[in-house]
Amino acid sequence: MTTYYTKDHEWIRVEGSTGMVGVSEHAQEQLGDVVYVELPEVGRTVEAGEQVAIVESVKAASEVYSPVSGRIVAVNRALADNPALVNEDAEGSAWFFQIELADPGELANLMNAEAYRQYLATLS
Repeated sequence: MTTYYTKDHEWIRVEGSTGMVGVSEHAQEQLGDVVYVELPEVGRTVEAGEQVAIVESVKAASEVYSPVSGRIVAVNRALADNPALVNEDAEGSAWFFQIELADPGELANLMNAEAYRQYLATLS
């Protein structure tokens, strides 16, 4: 299972033709205490870079974009009941949605973990 990252601080962990998507550790640190998460509709077809979810914290609201094109096949309903999961385990149990990849070739446009770490270093 490989994890990829976007410059907007989403991650996607791909297994087979499905990816699990969430926000990075860096994103949740910037947000602060998460108080609300709006998830996409299961069955919705999205394009890479399209806004699909919203995460709100005590500081701000932020859009969550799909790293790849495809069809939403599952959402993490636990986040609706407990949005603070994002702060507790951003790159694990606090995934937002699962997507069936329309074009696995789009993953080439994303960063691996090392490239993402290097990208974060340029932000400070």
